[in-house]
Amino acid sequence: MTDGKVCENRMPVRTLKRISSGADSGYRRYALLLLLSSLAAFSAWLCVGGSAFNRAAARTAVRASQMQEIASVRETSLSEAVETIVSEKRVVEYEVLEKRPAYELDEADYETLLHIVEAEAGGEDENGKLLVANVVLNRVDSPLFPDTVQEVVYQQDYGIYQFSPVRDGRIDRVVVSDETRRAVKRAVYGEDISQGALYFAARSTASGENMQWFDNNLTWLFAYGGHEFYG
Repeated sequence: MTDGKVCENRMPVRTLKRISSGADSGYRRYALLLLLSSLAAFSAWLCVGGSAFNRAAARTAVRASQMQEIASVRETSLSEAVETIVSEKRVVEYEVLEKRPAYELDEADYETLLHIVEAEAGGEDENGKLLVANVVLNRVDSPLFPDTVQEVVYQQDYGIYQFSPVRDGRIDRVVVSDETRRAVKRAVYGEDISQGALYFAARSTASGENMQWFDNNLTWLFAYGGHEFYG
């Protein structure tokens, strides 16, 4: 009996051990599976997160590239605009520096123009002098008068000179002022404020007969300083 009891008592012990060993093995397998699942989920999260990070980094890089390109375009455009402005400024300055006279006068014609302006308008301001120079040059351009300044200034009609300073010799005695030189230069370079006038007269010093001829035969244009101008 004793042996039988002993045998009966030992058998359950071995059975419980085997059962306990099987449960531990199942727990380990479950834990391993859970760990592997967690690792797989973590790896998947890393892939997704890494992809999102890569996309964000790519977008940032693209934006930086675009901004750099825009800045480069703006810098190029600004540089081109500045260069255009500078170039146009150079052209304007060149044109100003290279401005050519409207009348090509030789030295004798130029000196004659200076002296007749000084003799006729020595007491006038610069514009008054410019007007007399304009009348002389208008006559050079007109088919009604000779083709050079000297011929216009020294022209005679029926033995009478057109300009009184030529008749009385004042044209040879005057000293040309700087103001007269400036006025003549303005006229030679094309500045004309005469409205096309071909005649002028100083009513205060001209004879009544002469002024009557002017009034009856010419078109009165305007008066400036001591002269009246006619076309």
